[in-house]
Amino acid sequence: MKLSRTKEYNFGWLVLLALVDVAFLLIFFLLLSSNFILQPGISVSMPFSRFALGPQINQQIISITGGAAPAIYFRDQKITLAQLGPLLDATRREGKFIIIKADRLTPYETVIEVTNAVLEHGITSVALAAAPPR
Repeated sequence: MKLSRTKEYNFGWLVLLALVDVAFLLIFFLLLSSNFILQPGISVSMPFSRFALGPQINQQIISITGGAAPAIYFRDQKITLAQLGPLLDATRREGKFIIIKADRLTPYETVIEVTNAVLEHGITSVALAAAPPR
């Protein structure tokens, strides 16, 4: 005597459950491995400009704070203009692009001194950072 089931079971939902699990794992992995866009360096209040340079891949940021005694920061360390030279030589060997982020209250002379130091050390890819207009 052959017995037959009265109710047929559909196991297709198990495949769907596995696909949903893999999709959630993929989304979780992408969220954790993505690079969040953060500006490294010191926070400065930059002047506004309608013209913007696109994101640079191989960049190094020099930050200059404003005020009565402007300070220069390179690789998140406070340095003097004299200490900047050897660091720029190492940056040139790495083939990095230099972005100068100066506070809007920074004296123009200080920005030009830093720019001249960068150019004197053989780095020709230099840009001045500015904030986009509001």
